[in-house]
Order: sequence, then structure tokens, then C-alpha cells
Amino acid sequence: MALTSVFTSFNLPVNNVEQSKAFFTGLGFELNPQFPDNENSAAIVIGDRLQVMLIDQAFFTTLTEKASVDTDKYAQMTIALALESREQVDDIVNTAVALGGTLHAEPEYHGAMYHWGFADLDGHLWAINYMDLEAAQG
Repeated sequence: MALTSVFTSFNLPVNNVEQSKAFFTGLGFELNPQFPDNENSAAIVIGDRLQVMLIDQAFFTTLTEKASVDTDKYAQMTIALALESREQVDDIVNTAVALGGTLHAEPEYHGAMYHWGFADLDGHLWAINYMDLEAAQG
């Protein structure tokens, strides 16, 4: 029997929970009302059964007992989201930059796949993609 999660959440350490909440809600994501919103964390819904927990850096270290990755030097992971159109990819990346994020890649078009990316306020890398399924099948 394959294991399938009911809900997936990943935790990102952030320097300022309030600023990060403003950034992600500014991108169009919503707070998850089922999770407590406080000075240590906030839950941002980024998919049907997926959320990112924005966790205050100091509090995050109490959960892991390990130092966080210095995002100025290292990438621990890239968070990849697939959107419904190239326009949505462009919109979210341009909005991220307008809200204080930075570009981490130039737009790339590989046949049926369009990709662009940004780093959020804390340097976490987001890969934003669109896949033209009709072109990929043809």
C-alpha cells in the first residue's frame, strides 16, 4: 500500500513573520485559518493540500536543534510551483520582486515548459513553472 499524506506542510525559517506574511499574501496566497497565527509562525496555503509554515528564525532553531542554512551562501531546497499559464508565472515573479524579493533566474522556455524564479525575503528559492500539456504530448 502506498503512503499518501492528507496534508503537506513545509517549514521555512524567516527573519520577520509579519513581513513574510505580507509578502506571501501580497503574492495572492492566503493565511490558513485553521493554524494559529502568532509572533512565532504563520501558515500560508499554497496549494489544495499544501502549505508553508513561516517560522521565526529563533523559534525554528528550537524545533530542529540545528543551525539554519545561510541563504546568502547556500540553497537547501528549491520550492517549485506549477501554475496554469505563462502569464501567471510572469505575474507572480514580477510581484515577488515588487514586494522585495529578488530574481534568481532569467525566464527560460524549453518547448512545452516555461520557468522563472525568485528568492523570497529570506532568500528561499522559488521555481515557478508552467507546462503546456498539449505541446508536451504533441
